Amino acid sequence: MRLLKLVPDNTNIHFLRWRVPFYVVSIFLMVASVALAFTNGLNLGVDFIGGQTIRVTFVDSATAPIAQVREEIDQLDYGEPIIQQVGAPNKIAIRMKLPDAEDTSLTDQMVREIRGVIEENHPDARIDGVESVSGKVSDELFRSGMIALGLAMLGISIYIWMRFEWQFGVGALFALVHDVTLTVGLFALTQMEFDLNIVAALLTLIGYSLNDNIVVYDRVRENMKKYRKMPLPELLDLSVNETLSRTVVTSGSVLITLFALLLLGPDVIFGFTAAITFGIFVGTYSSIFMSTPILIWLGVRSDSFVPTETALERQERIARGGPAEIES
Repeated sequence: MRLLKLVPDNTNIHFLRWRVPFYVVSIFLMVASVALAFTNGLNLGVDFIGGQTIRVTFVDSATAPIAQVREEIDQLDYGEPIIQQVGAPNKIAIRMKLPDAEDTSLTDQMVREIRGVIEENHPDARIDGVESVSGKVSDELFRSGMIALGLAMLGISIYIWMRFEWQFGVGALFALVHDVTLTVGLFALTQMEFDLNIVAALLTLIGYSLNDNIVVYDRVRENMKKYRKMPLPELLDLSVNETLSRTVVTSGSVLITLFALLLLGPDVIFGFTAAITFGIFVGTYSSIFMSTPILIWLGVRSDSFVPTETALERQERIARGGPAEIES
């Protein structure tokens, strides 16, 4: 049986030919994303602005009437609730943003009204507990989440720097900043809720982007040893084309699962799934058009990291029957 190949072996796409226009577009989108984050702001979730969590068990029901409960709470005009199934199908957690972080009486009133409407419309409802996330704790969570993102990106850059050279570390860091910035810009534009789940999604994207960059960079390093006199743009094109099949298969298989979750998955993980889906696109794009072309502008040449061979070493190698230098 003949194997299906999504990318033919003789593929030779000149990606680096369009590096300047793609960089211009990407930098524009990054600036626009930052501007949106400052002007529109992010729709921060309960984790980051504080809120209340009410746990409810519907004792006489096999499953919790989540849609009905959401509709009943919406009518109270305290904002859109986040309702998750917790453990058993008849147990849910209702998360609400604080109506006013400074006025605890409003928060207490909100909890009383939500409890009242649930107990009135659902006689079998049992309130298992009410938990609150204060503004101070939410600030700490937001700060810790941002520090985690920054340290992850810095640690990855240092790792690539040590494994390859500093130019590769700079290229990887720029690609990671590009991916995270555009994903945050998507949330600023759409006003989807930004909570700790989205921070987890961004950390996942950083790992995915790193994996993709290392695969391309490793092939670049191998080709630098083989084709010492090949112009760098051609060498980079060759490296990207040689890893293109792996990139397409990996990204495609992940996206199939993510699209299924977007269309059929529960609402509570929609933002998380949307962040990863969008991030897979920009992460694949950045590994080709961001992290690779920047090596040219950082002064990397085809023979930059190849040890210089002295005349004596060359004579000894030829005398031993070693291979002649491969030229492009």
